[in-house]
Amino acid sequence: MKKPVIGISGSIMTDASGNFAGYKRAYVSHDYVQAVLSGGGIPVILPFSEDSDAIRSQLECVDALILSGGHDVFPQLYKEEPKQKLGDVFPARDRFDFELIEATMRQNKPIFGICRGMQILNVYFGGSLHQDLSYADRELLKHNQNTSPEQVTHTIQIMSGSKLHGILGVEELMVNSFHHQAVNLPGRDLICCAKAMDGVMEAFEHVSYPFLLGVQWHPEMLHASEIKMKELFSAFVKAAASSAKEA
Repeated sequence: MKKPVIGISGSIMTDASGNFAGYKRAYVSHDYVQAVLSGGGIPVILPFSEDSDAIRSQLECVDALILSGGHDVFPQLYKEEPKQKLGDVFPARDRFDFELIEATMRQNKPIFGICRGMQILNVYFGGSLHQDLSYADRELLKHNQNTSPEQVTHTIQIMSGSKLHGILGVEELMVNSFHHQAVNLPGRDLICCAKAMDGVMEAFEHVSYPFLLGVQWHPEMLHASEIKMKELFSAFVKAAASSAKEA
């Protein structure tokens, strides 16, 4: 049986030194590629582009979309001015991701947003973000860990009856954490399906779209060491296979 092709949104990095200082490279972190392979899919990197026709054509070649991590989302997209602790932004990539989301939804294909990917989905659906977690109105856990990526550091609670609960089969899970922004007001038709113990939203899902999931942690960094994270990618790939079969 043909394996589903999973598109992974790419970004741009710039060499800081050496013979190619200032040289721009298209990239995604290798863990995304490995996680898709471990889940039974065929990974394809979707390079950043500002060519709308090319973006739509890219999406016709894949069966599902992963929105990867990266820069902070430009706050003007949710009608806020930049605050002091906002990190680096890449507005052109925000537009790229918006076009990827729109084209994928038009084709009714599964979408999985990870970290920034969850945040850009929230903004696409009209929600807002905490530009930095220090601006939240309560004391919070440490959400940007100072340890290896494959080390889990805090607990999340998964809502019983949610699609995420159906995939993972547990109501509590340990995750890693590498973010300083998070969902503030959720976007339309997005419902929280997991929270950290301090109330920070750690996952949401769409109320009616067949498979649209956002997670705030980095399961791709944990797929080789945490069985539940591998199960998450396997479920996503399975959804992609079902979607492709129905198309």
